[in-house]
Amino acid sequence: MQNIPYKIYLTEEEMPKKWYNVRARMKELPAPITHPGTGQPCTAEDLKPIFCDDLIAQELNVTDEYIDIPEEIQGFYKMYRPSPLIRAYSLEKKLGTPAKIYYKFEGTNTSGSHKLNSAAAQVYYAKKQGITTLTTETGAGQWGTALSMACGYFDVDLTVYMVKVSSEQKPYRKGVIETYGAKVVPSPSDTTEVGRKILAQNPGTGGSLGCAISEAIEMAVKTPNCRYVLGSVLNHVVLHQSIIGMEVKTACEKYDIEPDIIIGCAGGGSNFGGFISPFIGDKIAGKSNVRFIVAEPVSCPSMTRGKYAFDFGDTGQTTPLLKMYTLGSGFIPSPNHAGGLRYHGMSPIVSKLFHDGYLEAVAYEQKSVFEAAVMFARCEGTLPAPESSHAIRAAMDEALKCKESGEAKTIIFNLSGTGYFDLAAYMDYNEGKMSDYVPTDADLEKGFASLPNI
Repeated sequence: MQNIPYKIYLTEEEMPKKWYNVRARMKELPAPITHPGTGQPCTAEDLKPIFCDDLIAQELNVTDEYIDIPEEIQGFYKMYRPSPLIRAYSLEKKLGTPAKIYYKFEGTNTSGSHKLNSAAAQVYYAKKQGITTLTTETGAGQWGTALSMACGYFDVDLTVYMVKVSSEQKPYRKGVIETYGAKVVPSPSDTTEVGRKILAQNPGTGGSLGCAISEAIEMAVKTPNCRYVLGSVLNHVVLHQSIIGMEVKTACEKYDIEPDIIIGCAGGGSNFGGFISPFIGDKIAGKSNVRFIVAEPVSCPSMTRGKYAFDFGDTGQTTPLLKMYTLGSGFIPSPNHAGGLRYHGMSPIVSKLFHDGYLEAVAYEQKSVFEAAVMFARCEGTLPAPESSHAIRAAMDEALKCKESGEAKTIIFNLSGTGYFDLAAYMDYNEGKMSDYVPTDADLEKGFASLPNI
């Protein structure tokens, strides 16, 4: 084995020029996006009023394993990519584990997260089509920040519906988004019909991603030359995020690193799905036996306690139906949950892989997650996002199992973002004010009651 540096950087020339479409490798495809009125698979024409044409083509593409990254997007990526793969030597020492721990660090851009990988692609395709206005939702604010950066770069107008409780917890995210030229609307709001309806039904609600998606879609369909873009869940977003996994795979091949366990956090699944895509492709092909672990919060446990069913992607039930692990579009997470990962459903790709037994899922209470985050920050010098810290918790748990067994397994996790806009949550944890919340079965049944009968 070569001498492996502390930080592995690929050269600009080694940066992947293609995205990886894992659906072309899957033995059984996820169920197609379904029209709620007809019960039939959505066609490109069905999706045109909401999404950009090139993104629709990528969303429906199940045959091309590799898809070229346009030169304009490659040029944008080069401002902050390739991102480093880092050996967590200090964390290994702290844990006293024989495991080798690596993490891919996606927080090297101003948005502080992986979200810019898809934001740049989606805005590029919108600009190419001549779209002048975009709408979106954001939870913790990483996607809204990334999309505002891309819209500022490509000169496209943007309105961001931000989950209300997140906008209150993270006002500086709003400041960054507005600095890049976008408008922020706390959701649910009185600016849309669906927002007013949600507020009437749930006065004082802190909102959810499902609420914000409903408002963003309503604005998109009612605004001339406008489209909606989404930061997670959908197939084309997972495709764009595969740049992460492709870089990791290239680095592993370059330095003869053979991962035993690959871990990521998941709210809607784009970060995790893109991170694992080329590796899971190898596993499906019988070329590896890597374990894949997806980590989520117990307060929004779509994978560990959800149902595998067709569901709407939004609270207002205006989207096409997706077959996914879901808590029901009517589920609204507890407002005490400090991080993102608040979406009621999971990427159809990730859901299908989990359903078919390729993935394992774990859920953590937030105090345990912040305990891991603080240890990581003190060992490795980077303040991690609460979302990413779910993956850190899982990686630490697996490393401690190695300590017990004496096995020197190689663990790779995705540090998908930084926590510098999450200081209010860190302060609550440090001051002992943070509390855990585990939904009861009755709480979950309220969400399941909103599942469509299909």
